[in-house]
Parts: sequence; structure tokens; C-alpha cells
Amino acid sequence: MRNAVIPALLASLVSLLALLAMETQVHAAPPPTFQERFIAAAHERTQHSVAYDGRYLRLDYPGGDVPDTLGVCTDVIIRAYRAVGIDLQEAVHEDMREHFAAYPKIWGLSRPDPNIDHRRVPNLRTFFTRTGLSLPPSNDPDDYLPGDLVTWSINNTLPHIGIIVERRSRDRKRPLIVHNVGRGPKLEDVLFAYPVTGHYRFGPESQQPTLEAAPNHSRPIRTGSPSH
Repeated sequence: MRNAVIPALLASLVSLLALLAMETQVHAAPPPTFQERFIAAAHERTQHSVAYDGRYLRLDYPGGDVPDTLGVCTDVIIRAYRAVGIDLQEAVHEDMREHFAAYPKIWGLSRPDPNIDHRRVPNLRTFFTRTGLSLPPSNDPDDYLPGDLVTWSINNTLPHIGIIVERRSRDRKRPLIVHNVGRGPKLEDVLFAYPVTGHYRFGPESQQPTLEAAPNHSRPIRTGSPSH
């Protein structure tokens, strides 16, 4: 009798453990979305001490970067995307190789340059318009979602770019921005501090087939500067 009971108890215990394992899997937290990982990567950039330096430097390709202690506004974007598996250096360069005429002609270049192209705001604007979602600039802060990208014109001369994150301003009215306007990557309430020139959404969920043409942001800009 005892020999018959023990196997039955063991079988019941195995079944119970299997049910508990299934229950744990059902209630386990889902893995973070791309947007959540990108926002986390943006926040992580604010932990770095970065001197604002836009010199033209020769980079490895693909996966090249200026020294981690240097950077401009575009490098915040590049490094955050690279942390989640998207290399904007390669993506922008490959798109410019195929569609160079679609990109701004404001640096006097005759061919793509993987050392600098992805570090220029007008080029990123064109790339995000062509391969992601370009949304109309708005005065409504609720139109800007965490993970979105915003571009501005500072003093009507300096193109600038930043990342919308999930945190809100103290009055809860505006989403905060991770950006580098000269003091290193910061989390700040600057959504409407400058005139908004562009609003973009770029990631696996928002990518679209590349376009044959895109707006040409053709204001004269000094050769060699990544952002202006």
C-alpha cells in the first residue's frame, strides 16, 4: 500500500510544480518594448560627462563614434539608438549612398561622408522623414510621445535635436527632453524653449519604405560642423 501511495504523491507534486511554473509565466512582466529601452538609453546618456565639441573627426565605419567624452546634440541621439541596436551612422550613410539627391546640399559635398553626415541635424531630419514618421510640429505638449524626436532652431540659426522621455515638467504640462545644448547631456524642460522645426518617430514600429524624395533643408551652413 505504502509503495503505491508514494508514486502517486510524487506525481501530484510534479503536477503542482508544473502548474505553479505556468502561473509564474502567465504573470511574469513582459519584456520592455523598443520604446522603453530607447527611453532608458536616453536617460543613461545623462550620466555621462561630455564636452561640447563638434570638430570633424575620422570615424570607424560602421559603429564609429567620437570619443565618449566629446559630442554635440546629435551624438545624444546616435548613442541612444546605438544602445538599442540601431546604428544611425550606417543607416544614414547607406540611405545617402542610394538617395544622395534627397539630402540637403548645404555643405558643398559631392558624395556621402560617413564621418560626419549622421552627426548633422538637417541630415537626420531628412533621414527620419524618409524612413520613419514625420509629424507636424504642434503647440500641444500631449502630441509629443515618449521616444519621439524633436528638432528646433535656436536663435533662428542653430539646428538642434533632442529626445522626448516619459517624465514630465514640474507643473505636469510638458514632457521633458534629453538633449545636449552645450552643457553635456541633460534632462530638461525645454520642449517649447525654442521654435520647433520638426517632430519625428523612428523605430521598428514606425519605419517605412524609404521615399524617393524628401524636403531639402537648404540654408547655408558652415562645412565641417555636425549640427550647424
